[in-house]
Amino acid sequence: MTADRTDDSLPAVERLPEDRNWIGSTGLARRQVLAGGAFAAGFAAACQPVASSAIQTSADGLMEENVHFPASDGFSLPAFVARPAGKKSAPVIVVVHEIFGVHEWIRDICRRFAKAGYYAIAPDLFARHGDATKVTDFRLLSSTIVSKASDAQVLADVDTTYAWAGAHGGDGSKRGITGFCWGGRVVWLYAAHSAELDAGVAFYGRLVSQKTELQPLSAIEEVTKLKAPVLGQYGALDKGIPVADVEAMRAALKAAGKSPPDSLTVYEGADHGFMADYRPSYNEAAAKQAWTATLDWFGKYVKR
Repeated sequence: MTADRTDDSLPAVERLPEDRNWIGSTGLARRQVLAGGAFAAGFAAACQPVASSAIQTSADGLMEENVHFPASDGFSLPAFVARPAGKKSAPVIVVVHEIFGVHEWIRDICRRFAKAGYYAIAPDLFARHGDATKVTDFRLLSSTIVSKASDAQVLADVDTTYAWAGAHGGDGSKRGITGFCWGGRVVWLYAAHSAELDAGVAFYGRLVSQKTELQPLSAIEEVTKLKAPVLGQYGALDKGIPVADVEAMRAALKAAGKSPPDSLTVYEGADHGFMADYRPSYNEAAAKQAWTATLDWFGKYVKR
């Protein structure tokens, strides 16, 4: 493990890098896997084989589409949209993917939000740099694609996503954001970036980051800038985001006068990726509690 030290006020803590953390929490031999087929083929290459616990949400009553729209730099940004059929101006939830890009599980999360009455949209924030769903090696994925998506680009792309969704069937005045792993960190950063955001839910998003030229932001250092309430959901067994980091974030939020409403939950017995029902890291009990908490959070702050 590596000791990341990004702020002299924080203790040195051992944290697994994001790629190694996913590898460490897989344990594919512990669970049955799907035999394949069209469903499993929709998952990212690095996610194979797909665990038998993978949930398939029906698209009945929903409208789904793959779209492209111009980003602020002119790039044609791809995204997946799921929304309730026949419902106009549903609140918009941006779903920020993991390091694996917009694969079947992210699309299914969008369907789940659509079933709950939201206009869910998942932009591919890696698309400029490659197709993350096609890369099988975790380290190669991190070095050739994930590391090239700058904080500035990502935040601007999310801005553009809300603007497009608001002009194409969503209620752009009601905005929520959620994300997983890499996307969980983006949730914290976006809540500090946008005054138009109503709420965020961050699933095991890194709180203390090893900074780079393209990714200079660390969530724990952004707490004073938070403009919307964020619910952070973490696993007690996560070796990439140790409980010490969660407690440091809790203290920072309290010191900044952000908690409440900002809140952090640690699920005992849950590891990194506990929501990922397509992987052996899935923890059904924690995932169900976290999903209920997510819908309650957005119901309170976004649907209003």
